[in-house]
Amino acid sequence: MTDVSPKSSRSLASIATIVAIATLISKLAGLVRQQAIAAEFGVGAVVDAYNYAYIIPGFLFILLGGINGPFHSSIISVLSKRPRSEAAPLIETINTLVGLLLLILATLLMVFAAPIIQLIAPGAPAEVQAIAVQQFQIMAPLAVLSGLIGIGFGTLNASDQYWLPSISPLLSSVTVIIGIWFFADTFGPAVLAWGTLAGGFLQWFAQIPAQWKSGMGTLRLRFQFNRPGVQELYRLMGPATLSSGMLLISVYISMFFASQLPVGAASALGYAQLLFLTPLGILSNVILVPYMPIFSRLAMPPDWPELKDRIRQSLVLTAMSMMPIGALMAALALPAVRIVYERREFDLSASNLVSSILLAYAVGMFFYLGRDVLVRVFYGLGDGKTPLKITLWGLGLNALFCFLFTQTFGAAGLAMATVGVNIISMAALLWILNQRLQGLPWRQITEPVLGLGLGSLVTGAAVWATLMGVQRIWGEEGLLIQLLNIGISGAVGMLIFAAIVAWLKLSEVSFFVERLSQKLPFLSKFQ
Repeated sequence: MTDVSPKSSRSLASIATIVAIATLISKLAGLVRQQAIAAEFGVGAVVDAYNYAYIIPGFLFILLGGINGPFHSSIISVLSKRPRSEAAPLIETINTLVGLLLLILATLLMVFAAPIIQLIAPGAPAEVQAIAVQQFQIMAPLAVLSGLIGIGFGTLNASDQYWLPSISPLLSSVTVIIGIWFFADTFGPAVLAWGTLAGGFLQWFAQIPAQWKSGMGTLRLRFQFNRPGVQELYRLMGPATLSSGMLLISVYISMFFASQLPVGAASALGYAQLLFLTPLGILSNVILVPYMPIFSRLAMPPDWPELKDRIRQSLVLTAMSMMPIGALMAALALPAVRIVYERREFDLSASNLVSSILLAYAVGMFFYLGRDVLVRVFYGLGDGKTPLKITLWGLGLNALFCFLFTQTFGAAGLAMATVGVNIISMAALLWILNQRLQGLPWRQITEPVLGLGLGSLVTGAAVWATLMGVQRIWGEEGLLIQLLNIGISGAVGMLIFAAIVAWLKLSEVSFFVERLSQKLPFLSKFQ
């Protein structure tokens, strides 16, 4: 029997609360960063060029430097199995190896910047491509910084330090904001690239004192590439990096077709994605993180009945969280975009473009997270190949859908393509799971999900009708009026959806609140 003292429980809750607060602060800073970019450059050539130029550096930052990325996860896994005395030489060795390899990559990116941008955005005007080449060359060193940051985050977490990795994105956002506010007139479009590079350097530099203090290595160069720990890292990083690399291809496909559209499509896509991914990212952790070990524990055939029940439970939770948010986001897309972005260079026409993309993303929120839930089931079953195959097929479908949908719907077709791929991928994963687990409880899954879906449609319609009503009463211009309109409409929608959920009598309601409190312990005070 394990005895957990109140003191240790409070300590764990305090750590989780600090991480949650840091993550929320970082996301808020990211929103302010996008607002600063929108106000200074609007929807046009400069931000289009930046989005094209940032594809590869941004991908490397997510893949190598991101929390839960291959480098971060592999470092934690290896260090946790080895004596503390081996940490410093191991980290110094892997820093040396990764730094040298990524330095070569960064040099190649700088030299071949022009053909790379031509490949990424062949349909972009010459002016946009020229700006993108300059920004790409400035940001190329992020290739080196991303690897060092990812290794650093892993070492910090392995030494029980969580605040810095969680707050780190704030540092990058702040440098871009400062650059725009004080140096936009001096550097012009290049200020976005210089701010991003400065943010990457600051993220890496901020780690160094903490690593040194915890005995996790210095800036010393080591060439002991045959160390056992280094070999183990090779084996862990390779497959994970390959699977995560599919993200780059997916982003490239979207940007390729965005370059064929009028100027502003790429930047509008980025603005909409931030609003779409912020609530999705917060709630996905609440749902995905607790279920991964559960799925793994129930992987053997004798445990499949409980596994099927957990699959049903996770999908109902996904519907209960994502469907109403999607309904609200779809109904309030335009006023939400206007409140967040519409300043100076970002005008009403830009708001209409971004809101049309956000509307498409909102419709597919359930399928976006539902697919991720099912992928975790396959990982729990020890099968990483099936999700990879589905992803590869999805890349082909994404290209086809982008081609078809952009012909009719323009930039919004890019978001519609993503939604279409997620719907088909989720259906394919469900069908394969049904075969593998010898049948899923379809009735127990479909009835509550359909009920929540219909309830979300009613909620969305009520929100839209309320919005139209309040806009007729006191208009829709002015920040305070817009906040009042969206606040009243959103409150009406949430009350209606809460009543529908209560009528459906879903057991997952209490489970969801419990999981949310575990992820954000400070919420438990209000239960």
